[in-house]
Amino acid sequence: MKELPPLFKVFTRPDQVQKIKRRSLLFSAAYGLIVATTLISCSGAPTNTATNSPDNKSVATNSPNSGEKKVIRVVRSKQLGGLAVLEKKELLAKALQPLGYEVKWAEFAAGPQALEALNAKGLDIAYTAESPPVFYQAAGNELIFIGATASNGKGISLLVPKDSPVKSIQDLKGKKIAFQKASIGHYLAVRAFENAGLTINDFESVFLPPPDAAAAFSQGSLAGWFVWDPFVPRTEASGAGRVLFDGEKLRDTRNFISTRRDYYTDNKEAIKIFLSEYEKAEKWIQDNPKEAAELLTDVSKIDVPTLLKMHPKYQYGLRPFSQEIIDEQERVADFWFRLKLIPKRPDVKKGFLTPEEYASFTPSEVLALAKKP
Repeated sequence: MKELPPLFKVFTRPDQVQKIKRRSLLFSAAYGLIVATTLISCSGAPTNTATNSPDNKSVATNSPNSGEKKVIRVVRSKQLGGLAVLEKKELLAKALQPLGYEVKWAEFAAGPQALEALNAKGLDIAYTAESPPVFYQAAGNELIFIGATASNGKGISLLVPKDSPVKSIQDLKGKKIAFQKASIGHYLAVRAFENAGLTINDFESVFLPPPDAAAAFSQGSLAGWFVWDPFVPRTEASGAGRVLFDGEKLRDTRNFISTRRDYYTDNKEAIKIFLSEYEKAEKWIQDNPKEAAELLTDVSKIDVPTLLKMHPKYQYGLRPFSQEIIDEQERVADFWFRLKLIPKRPDVKKGFLTPEEYASFTPSEVLALAKKP
């Protein structure tokens, strides 16, 4: 493979933080996704898409269902949520063992990277916000949404340095704001500026995955950083930053659990069990905040008292798919296409199944929510 042009190179050090020119901004997100997935495919083995597991053993990313054992590769989460509980308590592994599945967990910087791995068959179950799937579909890739959450923006915040004089979004005009491209941070940053009567051209977009943005932010290279938990409370605890505002009044979308169509077709029973266990784990967190905080303190790298304060911010559990959710994704696609950040407007409906298909594997208690007024 040829070396990538500067447009597609990822910033990895604070000294690489720089202004993204308008010309580069237009198509970098969507085409960057195309090039990244191509690189993974050309490598022959997408082992570089995942980080090491907590015990420093490399997370395998060979093709699904290889050998005698069937495999389900699930994205790792360090948030106060069901995915972290399923891994920590090994609940998913126990539930899928009778079906002959081996569960593997893979960690990624953010949603776009997870979807790159999904496309390269290095991941089977992804968890992202609303925007990564739109960029993914606009790049000509296919996915299937199998789970949806409630709409909640309290866990995403715009951070500014602790001693920054910034008091409002208008004070950030012309300054550097970092976020993972094609992420919920990107989406909310643009929405925040537009709500204030400004545009995407009124701030300097710095595309950084969360770990690199954390380093740049702590060293004073950024005026703002739009990111999600657990990075928000960690940054506050370190004394490096403070929350200017969260996304509660900005977010009009939700998170999704997704897979590839071929994986869905071949592993429907495993997907049904996964969603059932995920829903039970979410309800357990909702009903047992103290126990959940104690379980996940080492996973999230956040102390128990802070996790307990965070607990009420979230709405736990899946939500049934509906036309409203499809319409939301249509609006997100329109949003990014209007800004010319994707080369074409994707047909997001291709990512959704029929009501009958969803009824066949969605937990009954989730389906029952659709009947409530």
